[in-house]
Amino acid sequence: MMSPTMRAVVIPEPGPAEVLEVREVPRPDPGPGQIRVRVASSGVNRADLLQRMGRYPVPPGSPEDIPGLEYSGTVEAVGRHVTAVREGDRVMGIVGGGGYAEAVVAHEREAIPVPPGLDLVAAGAIPEAYLTAFDALVVQAGLQAGERLLIHAVGSGVGTAALQLARWAGARTVGTSRTRDKLDRALEMGLDRAVVGGDRDWPAEVLDATAGVGADVVLDLVGAPYLPGNLRTVASRGRIQTVGVTGGREASLDLRALMGRRASITGTVLRARPLEEKAALAQRFGAVALDAVADGRLTPVVDRTFAPEAAAEAHHRMNDNLNFGKLLVVW
Repeated sequence: MMSPTMRAVVIPEPGPAEVLEVREVPRPDPGPGQIRVRVASSGVNRADLLQRMGRYPVPPGSPEDIPGLEYSGTVEAVGRHVTAVREGDRVMGIVGGGGYAEAVVAHEREAIPVPPGLDLVAAGAIPEAYLTAFDALVVQAGLQAGERLLIHAVGSGVGTAALQLARWAGARTVGTSRTRDKLDRALEMGLDRAVVGGDRDWPAEVLDATAGVGADVVLDLVGAPYLPGNLRTVASRGRIQTVGVTGGREASLDLRALMGRRASITGTVLRARPLEEKAALAQRFGAVALDAVADGRLTPVVDRTFAPEAAAEAHHRMNDNLNFGKLLVVW
């Protein structure tokens, strides 16, 4: 008989990483259209750090005290009216919260099949990073073969996913990072040109890398400090996709520069979207890109794995920007 409780990483009160603790909590029951997944791994994201500090309210219906936006695992129970998923299926997906636990409830339409050849733990590194990058680059920006893509924070989870998606789409890539080691590793993954970011004149190097034309698409995971440089380096009719604001969220915008390039800036976030939008994105990714995951063209990049009791260490590693790719909590 399935235990009525499970272990979970809990935020008992807002605070530093050390407040995280493993507790026994009620095992959730799937409702109509929902599945319960026995979690193999839970991806760590910056939103988890903000939630832990009390700076990121969770969406309605998600646990307030259990962080975690993504999971991989095996379906252990299904609710009424579930037709597309069966018990025993290997799945991965995004949730509004509650991912740092031995079991998580999700809607069946948000669940993405894990290809047979993909390690189930490693699959936990796919949902948030790849869906975010896929949505920003393919769905919204319409990245095309032969276009130039500038990826800021190329060594992050979303950055490494974007690099692989760009290569899959046939785009050329320039990536920035403050860390030379991360750039070297990105070059090994196929990055075309590496540029050290930060306070240096990285826009000049990006323009040099693109023969003065600039980037057709800019994927910005840094935010405010990079906006002026983005406007210098975006190509005519280029698209700036703002996905992260780790460096700050407020900046002055040179409208004349934006107008002169006939460029656009789009902001996007995944967690707060309605179920239907997230389900549609998951299904589109599955239909368009899952074959590339299955044959290895899109491969999850796992930096390190942690036991639930070491979740605080994972948060410290992410906060200190030490990770290349994804951090996972393994159950």
